Amino acid sequence: MHIHALPTDLVRDLQNGGTDAHGKAPERALSTGTGTPCRHCMKNVPEGEEMLILAHRPFADLHPYAECGPIFLCAAPCTRGGGSSALPPVLTHSPAYLVKAYDSRERILYGTGAITRSDQITSRAGTLMEDPNVAFVDVRSAKNNCYLARITR
Repeated sequence: MHIHALPTDLVRDLQNGGTDAHGKAPERALSTGTGTPCRHCMKNVPEGEEMLILAHRPFADLHPYAECGPIFLCAAPCTRGGGSSALPPVLTHSPAYLVKAYDSRERILYGTGAITRSDQITSRAGTLMEDPNVAFVDVRSAKNNCYLARITR
């Protein structure tokens, strides 16, 4: 099982003036150091550092299940995190997260969504992936429903 951060090419495009899922330039703000998880390095944007705030849709196509919401990124280039089964820092700051499974057509598999304690994210994802219909599992904020990471086999 692998926990994936956003791809570096996508992030670099946004950091260099590219547009978000709504075709808008990302907003720029200074990080408070907490509650500002970068979806690329998988750490909070350091306090006082510039960050990007933008709309992100982690799906290949537009369809009714293609959720879109706000995310944060470091404004300066950062090193991609994730890529293993170890929980990155971004998935340990809150007591719980929304974990849900999708099929190969990027449709939510009903009944799979659950508020999950951070220390149980990998076991919950592993259980969901026992179902051959599950193509991937997304982890979102339990408080705000913001996309955080994708988990694959």
